Amino acid sequence: MAAFEAAARHQSFTLAADELALTQSAVGRQIANLEDFLGVKLFRRTRRGVVLTPPGLQYSRMVRARLDDVERDTLHLLSCGGGGGSLELGVVPTFATHWLIPRLTGFKQLHPGIHLHLHARTRPFLFEESGLDAAIYAGVGGWPGTHAERLMPEPMVVVCAPALAGRRKRLKAADLAGLPLIQMTTRPYAWREWFRAQGMEFEGDMAGPRMELFSMATQAAIHGLGVALVPEIFVQEELRRDVLVAPFDHAALSGFGYYLIHPEAQADHPELSLFRKWILSEASSYLGNVESAEGC
Repeated sequence: MAAFEAAARHQSFTLAADELALTQSAVGRQIANLEDFLGVKLFRRTRRGVVLTPPGLQYSRMVRARLDDVERDTLHLLSCGGGGGSLELGVVPTFATHWLIPRLTGFKQLHPGIHLHLHARTRPFLFEESGLDAAIYAGVGGWPGTHAERLMPEPMVVVCAPALAGRRKRLKAADLAGLPLIQMTTRPYAWREWFRAQGMEFEGDMAGPRMELFSMATQAAIHGLGVALVPEIFVQEELRRDVLVAPFDHAALSGFGYYLIHPEAQADHPELSLFRKWILSEASSYLGNVESAEGC
């Protein structure tokens, strides 16, 4: 399987042999044996080398997925050292970087035997195809076959570089019409909804540089590429250091929230139960601190 997968990936027996520290003839023999066993030609031999046949291409994709599973399981066993539990968690990358990871020391202190593995996910997915036990997802709830618990809302703030805002450091909604609007792939209508909340219609509300992650949008704003509309929790440090300014006094709720989501079948997963209890407590404490600060 390994010889076939390497040869299929490289479209070359020679490169596969180099990768596996085998001779080219050894790789060729293994693949010939595999073809004899299957009764299917996996490669078509040409003057320039080898090319996957249609059945070979389909089979290579299946084999690659299985070998990836074996590698993941092996890494899991190595990370756990043969003991303790683990949790495979999908995360929104920027949320994980700015909010979750800085708090994970507390979880580790409470549960030193649990190994938490984080995987970036920015869009909905099928749990049964992902290998994940749970996910922290930004949206409006879960999806069929899952259980979702809301962690916190998503207040959005307009931010830009100080030079873009000018000396006043304050703007009116109409002022944004003359500035580049940094767009988010995962929030394609965010600016349109923001303008409507200000009682405005702006034809260029979906024009501007488009970014996949909020961390990208934040960096683009810092470097003066435009005005970004981002979750407030992601830019608190940048606002404190004055590398960004918020030219409006209020935050607007996006309608999205951050949820802990898991398959209904995973409800009794022991490591997930402990993580769920911890993160709900952390989210509650965070929201309480935010409300206290706003009250001041």
